[in-house]
Amino acid sequence: MPDGAEKNEGLRKTSRLPFNRRLLPVMASLSTPPVGVFLVLALSGDIEAGPALLGATAIVVLTAFLLNPYGADLAQVTRYARDLSNGVETPPPALRTGLTADLLAALGQLRRTWKAHNADLTTLVRFHESLIESLPGPLFLLNRQRRIVRANLAASAIFGRQLQGRDLAAMIRTPALMDATARVLKGGAGADVEVSLRGPTDLDFRAMLEPLRESGPAGTVAVLTLHDITALKRMEQMRADFVANASHELRTPLSALLGFIETLRGPARDDAEARERFLAIMFDQASRMSRLVADLLNLSRIELNEHTRPDGLTALPPVLKRIADGLEIQAGQRSMTIELAMPPDLPMVKGKADELEQIFQNLMDNALKYGRQGGVVRVEARLTDDLPAGLAGRARTAVAVAVRDEGDGIEKEHLPRLTERFFRVDAARSRQLGGTGLGLAIVKHLVNRHRGLLTIDSTIGVGSVFTVYLPADGA
Repeated sequence: MPDGAEKNEGLRKTSRLPFNRRLLPVMASLSTPPVGVFLVLALSGDIEAGPALLGATAIVVLTAFLLNPYGADLAQVTRYARDLSNGVETPPPALRTGLTADLLAALGQLRRTWKAHNADLTTLVRFHESLIESLPGPLFLLNRQRRIVRANLAASAIFGRQLQGRDLAAMIRTPALMDATARVLKGGAGADVEVSLRGPTDLDFRAMLEPLRESGPAGTVAVLTLHDITALKRMEQMRADFVANASHELRTPLSALLGFIETLRGPARDDAEARERFLAIMFDQASRMSRLVADLLNLSRIELNEHTRPDGLTALPPVLKRIADGLEIQAGQRSMTIELAMPPDLPMVKGKADELEQIFQNLMDNALKYGRQGGVVRVEARLTDDLPAGLAGRARTAVAVAVRDEGDGIEKEHLPRLTERFFRVDAARSRQLGGTGLGLAIVKHLVNRHRGLLTIDSTIGVGSVFTVYLPADGA
């Protein structure tokens, strides 16, 4: 028998009980006056004891008979109200008395009003939940112990999913923010500080902390919001770096150009042979400056967008094949070949095709420049779950693309600095080959933008291997 039917059957059995014990006080109150009258009449001798006892008994039985339906109905109403309070939906009971029917009607009206208010509150709560989750910046609700009561989706995307209950200091260790948080949690005014998060991709935020007027659930007393100012900070740094780098690197070719121009206007004015030789050098220097300015602008643009991950998916085999075909003439000039080794089922990677092409264009171009003449540049792509330490926590699988040359190799102490701006192991040779010293810096920042990792291995006399790990689709 279903639960609702069992409850109704129980109520019907209750309504058939001969008497409801809870009505004893009421029955006693109603029957006491007439029973008292019979008792007085019997004591005064106006009626005999037998008839007096019989009359009093009749009064008691009649009172119980009249009250019993009310007691049964009240028992059903009580059980119905208890079911409603426990969230059990049962049909209203069938009652026999008008007074309890009115009580049941009032209870039904109260139930409908409560359900309407509950629906309004549920809608309002869901709207507030959606509003908090949809905020573009990270948001944290804090209690007095500096622990996170609530965090929105933007916060989870940056700091991880398991945030509730954690100490704020475990994620953001900026002293200025910790001091401001301590003041606010002690009842002080709100605060506004800058926060920098250092990692594979550096992020800068403006942290705004405000106390709540009233404590919220779980002891919430303050709200912290983070507003991303990474792009603004990078633009400021980009301007400063561009001026510093351009002034430093352009000084030498500009000095050379000015010297040659001064010579051509003076002692070599009528020297045709010197003019042709100097003009060739001037052209090389001007071309180097042009490449340098282009690389500086390109690097600044990449750094500006490095904190945002590109959308879309790209298949690497066509990209690598296109680059190899484009470098075929350059390779032929040094009697070198480019070999590609890629499985046919290589998965796609998350990223933009033109930026990925720029990464491998620089690596393969360097391999041709610094590889041994007549040697081979081997490009191998494979899917792997054996990830380097810097990537293991951010992806499950990655596509690893290794560009291997047969050059002279690079000494171990130079490897950590290869991706720095303008760092050259052999500056003279780099300039002779037309390098600007920015190629590997561009590679590093593009790989960071794609949330990947660049590793470099080299053996003196054998060659170097530059390996790019990019998260695979679905990783």
